[in-house]
Amino acid sequence: MKKILHYARLLSTMIRLAISEEMEYRSNFFANVLSTVSGLLVSLLTLKVFFNQTQAIGGWSFEQVLVLLGIFNALDGIVQMVLRPNIGRIVQHIRKGTLDLILTKPVDAQFYVSFRHILFWPITDVLMGLGLVVYAVLQMNIAITAMNLLWFLLMFLAALVTLYGIWMVLMTMSFWFVKVENLTFLFTSLFETARFPVQVYKGILRALLTYVFPVAVLTTFPSAALIGKLNGTDAVISFVIAVLMVVFARWFWKQALRNYTSASS
Repeated sequence: MKKILHYARLLSTMIRLAISEEMEYRSNFFANVLSTVSGLLVSLLTLKVFFNQTQAIGGWSFEQVLVLLGIFNALDGIVQMVLRPNIGRIVQHIRKGTLDLILTKPVDAQFYVSFRHILFWPITDVLMGLGLVVYAVLQMNIAITAMNLLWFLLMFLAALVTLYGIWMVLMTMSFWFVKVENLTFLFTSLFETARFPVQVYKGILRALLTYVFPVAVLTTFPSAALIGKLNGTDAVISFVIAVLMVVFARWFWKQALRNYTSASS
């Protein structure tokens, strides 16, 4: 318990530092906020174009897809806020030798490389995404029960854990491969498919997007939980994939450190 509290305090300190650093360049912060707003508007206009031609996409109505888009936007904000500026630096740490210094610190190295450099401005993506979810739910005029909300929170947590696991595994590959940055572009391309419910995709592609690169776990299942479309099988899939991803990411990181010979060797 003491260890958990220690890392919670450490994370709180890192967040305060991130906010202080961001406020030093307030004009940059507001410029990024404007970029976020314009990006979301473009996404909404694109979605509206699709629904001008049809009443449903993959069996999902316009408002239901809005819920999914809001969750996608929130997750993308978390990628920009936490994962890309932190885990994305693992490649640099290995090349420049700064990982050697991190390994000497009295803190778990994986925790440090996961949360040390948090960006504050992408919080607008998260808040606007969740705001879009609330708006879409109100537009549907459906009653959100405590059970629906609980399942949504559990599925969203599973999505966060899965997303973290994917990024951690991809970036840990940099211990063996030089051009691992290209994998981030592959991730971004595949992540874009999460803007739509997985039911849009058919056959083997749908299976791949559920079990191999689980975009269904990232956006479809949390959305389904909130609007009453989630079934037991999908919930189990989410939990299993989330647990497997975080356990494998930890194991893979440990294996990488065992094979790491430091920049000075």
